[in-house]
Amino acid sequence: MKIALDVMGGDNAPECNILGARMALESLPALEKLYMVGTPDIVQMEMEKHGLSSPKLEIVPSQSVIHMEDPSTDAIRKKRDSSITVAMDLVKQHAAQAVVSPGHTGASVAAGTFVLGRLEGVERPGIATPFPNDHGTCLLIDAGANTAPKASHLVQYAIMGTVYSKYIFGKQEPVVGLMSVGEEEGKGNDLTREAYDLLKAAPINFRGNIEGTHLFNTAIDVAVCDGFTGNIILKTAEATAKAMRKWIEQEIKAGLSTKIGGLLAKPAFRRVKQRSSYETYGGSPLLGCRGVVIIGHGSSPPLAVMNAIRVASEAVEHQVNPHIEAALASCTTSA
Repeated sequence: MKIALDVMGGDNAPECNILGARMALESLPALEKLYMVGTPDIVQMEMEKHGLSSPKLEIVPSQSVIHMEDPSTDAIRKKRDSSITVAMDLVKQHAAQAVVSPGHTGASVAAGTFVLGRLEGVERPGIATPFPNDHGTCLLIDAGANTAPKASHLVQYAIMGTVYSKYIFGKQEPVVGLMSVGEEEGKGNDLTREAYDLLKAAPINFRGNIEGTHLFNTAIDVAVCDGFTGNIILKTAEATAKAMRKWIEQEIKAGLSTKIGGLLAKPAFRRVKQRSSYETYGGSPLLGCRGVVIIGHGSSPPLAVMNAIRVASEAVEHQVNPHIEAALASCTTSA
């Protein structure tokens, strides 16, 4: 398994990425090579600072960094020597099999789409973000790559999400739902109504329209939507979870009895946090690219970086991309 890590990407780069790499080396024996892409002097200094050394590591130089305030197109136009673009090029040249970046999401999407190219049958790649729910894990796609899709793009997202859920999460017949403003057929805007008809005819286990509540309390494995809606759902859910944890902590500290109760319940709170935290899931795959691309949270700590590398390894190991191409080809043939 050979993976390229964008060491310079993210709010906590390069330190957290270096520490995440060390955790990955310790916990992922299948990791054959980890390319550390970034400014050589900075990467080398940070590795020495944390005593990170391994024959499995190789520093690959890049000359610039895509900052959060930079336009997404800088990754492929003005900063072609950036860490994220160089990492993508390693996959394009078949030196690496996957890219992991906790950096600029838009730049990762742009570089993944235009440097790597799209899988056969894919019109637009989509970000698939895992959501923990009462029945396991629900995959929300698209979470921000394509904010103005066509109905045909949503069908491809449903097929790609089905493949990923089947081979990564072990769902034998993933249930697909279409995000809308009501469960009844005919609800929603022009996009969702057109997509509904196409999804009914697609070779997937399509349940129909779903609403936001179904992401958490219903046996939905793949929730399909446009990137504009998906990104709002994702960030609202993250902010809500963070606010709820803060409010619970404040109330626990409000009195002696609640402090005692809080200490007794601490293991339960820890398990809930682990289950709901993006650190556990590591990153979101950009499905549809010629190569595995895992986009991490901009604030990824070392654990999240390690898990993003793990997710990349699993996608390569289970051959998600060949399965996606086969599923899309089968859909085209049957149509």
